[in-house]
Amino acid sequence: MLRKVVISSFLNQVLVGIVENGRLAEFFREKDQTSRIVGNIYKGRIENVLPGMAAAFVDLGLERNGFLYVDDLIRDDQRPINELVKKGQEIVVQVAKEPEGSKGARVAARISLPGRFLVLMPQDDHVGVSRQIPNPKERARLRELAGQLKPAGMGLIVRTAAYGRSDQELRKERDQLFKLWRKIDRQSRKCSAPALLYRDHDLIYRIMRDVVTDTTEAIIVDQPWIYDRIIDIRAKLHISPATKIELYSGEVALFDQLGLSRDLEKATHKRVWLNSGGYLIIDQTEALVSIDVNTGKYTGRKNLAETVLRTNLEAAREIAKQLRLRNIGGIIIIDFIDMHSAHDRQLVLEALTAALAADKTKSHVLGFTQLGLVEMTRKKAKTRLSHILETDCHHCGGTGSILSQDMIAINTAQRIYTLAREPDVKSITVSCHPLVAAALAGDNQENIKLMRKQTRKQITICGCDQFELDYTEISCQR
Repeated sequence: MLRKVVISSFLNQVLVGIVENGRLAEFFREKDQTSRIVGNIYKGRIENVLPGMAAAFVDLGLERNGFLYVDDLIRDDQRPINELVKKGQEIVVQVAKEPEGSKGARVAARISLPGRFLVLMPQDDHVGVSRQIPNPKERARLRELAGQLKPAGMGLIVRTAAYGRSDQELRKERDQLFKLWRKIDRQSRKCSAPALLYRDHDLIYRIMRDVVTDTTEAIIVDQPWIYDRIIDIRAKLHISPATKIELYSGEVALFDQLGLSRDLEKATHKRVWLNSGGYLIIDQTEALVSIDVNTGKYTGRKNLAETVLRTNLEAAREIAKQLRLRNIGGIIIIDFIDMHSAHDRQLVLEALTAALAADKTKSHVLGFTQLGLVEMTRKKAKTRLSHILETDCHHCGGTGSILSQDMIAINTAQRIYTLAREPDVKSITVSCHPLVAAALAGDNQENIKLMRKQTRKQITICGCDQFELDYTEISCQR
């Protein structure tokens, strides 16, 4: 798989696109380092304990309190949360998820400090190896080495970039992470809550640490300062010299030149076309995400069963890509085209599972329900792409629709009749969108003639092209 990392900067914001096989696979945006709090470590104070929700609120010194679930407190401890923490207690936590809407940040008391090759977990005494390392011999070697390297009572997870790395390289990074933890721990003992103990690196550093691997073909940037920073980071993180670093100087904006702006725009659409002519409809709600698969323009070559299977197989692979690009997490329901063959259904499930394997974010495919729908979950690891790129429409309030011209006309007519009942009102003038004006006036002005007759008032309807459909002005002369 050919992978490129594209980094651009506009208006004090950094944009990062991960391009795989010429197509945008992931997108990141960061305004400034202080605006992001995921990965930061705080010394907080328990503000409230909610046994009924198995959670507690933690004062971090931010605008809203953090939310701490009992499962993120202590591994394998089944006691209720009110026996584990008390109101007023000081506690060291790490932000696991950004605040969203009215919800505060989700925090965890089990800290993790990521390096390029390893992740140190001071409160978890276990060893893990990235599932992105498929080679059994290499997995066994790294697991054994991590068991030897992990500090007593702590845990280590071996990251994908550790593949093929020497004992000395991993030991050196282990020492750096352990030194960082001791510094954070000392700081936590000195200060009072709430306090920031550690701020995670900025987006550029995290991309170089977490995303760039030996298989990354090139890193393309459009600003000299980003280029210089990446050269410096590459030396610190021992990134392969085979990965090219290019400074783009073309006249067209970098994201436009590579077609990434177009890919981002498509990622906000509900309809996603497949190469075969079929398409997906992706509906995102607060509770879950539903994905509908349709044959569209694809009619197949042999028979209906083959057409359905081919469309569903292509859709399964595309769904995995869309989930990753759009940062979709939570419960996901997929309505594949009906298949009567159990063998075909199994093939589609296997295709979906295989496509999801390339995604670092953990997902779980539960299979087909009795209604023929596929249930799956994907961890909510990042903010949805739609929340990064879009904001609620000030006309529809985020519903995606507004009242029709007929309903707006009816509501306006009701207001006209209400005003007309006031004895000192002599005439009423309505300014509105031309479509609403036409509905108000009616065919051959019949509606307006009737209103004038019934109210015994002078009524004037004016169509204004510059008005939005749902905007209406009513004035009266007294």
